[in-house]
Amino acid sequence: MPESERLKPDEHSKSKRKREMDDLQKIGESLIKLTASQLKQIELPDTLRSAIHEAKSLSAHGAIRRQLQYIGRLMREVDAEPIKLALQRIRSSHHQHAAQFHQVEEWRTKLIAGGDEALGVFITEHPKTDKQQLRQLVRKAQLDQKTEKNTGAEKALFNYLRGILGATS
Repeated sequence: MPESERLKPDEHSKSKRKREMDDLQKIGESLIKLTASQLKQIELPDTLRSAIHEAKSLSAHGAIRRQLQYIGRLMREVDAEPIKLALQRIRSSHHQHAAQFHQVEEWRTKLIAGGDEALGVFITEHPKTDKQQLRQLVRKAQLDQKTEKNTGAEKALFNYLRGILGATS
C-alpha cells in the first residue's frame, strides 16, 4: 500500500515532520545567538527562555546539541510564527544599522580625500550641517593623515557625521 494511502489527510509524512522539527531547532539556534536585550524584545514562554539562557552558558558541544534538541521540543509547543517575525525584525534592524555605519564611513573617507569638492556635495545634500565645524573636523583629520598621527580627529569626524546622517535617515 503506498504511503499516501496510509496517511490520513491531517497527518504529515515522517520526513516532513522531521524537516519542521529541524526548522524549529534552527530558530532555537538563532535565539541563542541573540544578545540579552534582543531576547527581551521577543515574547517567549518562561521554560523556553530559561532553556535558551541555559544553552548560552554551556560550552561542551554535546551538551549544546542536546540543549538545542530540547529547545526544538519546546518550540513545538508554541506558535513559532511570532518568534520568526521578531527574529526577522531584529535582523533587519541590524542590517539597517550596518548600512548606516557604512554610509558614515564612506562619507568620512570621501570628505578626507576629496577636500572642498566633497565638502560642498555633502553640505548641499545636508543643508542643516554646521559648515564651519565640519570643515574644521575634516581639516584636522586630513592633517592627522598627512602627519601620520592619531589625535582622534577621524573618530570625531565620524561621530559628527553619524549624528547628522542618523538624524536624516
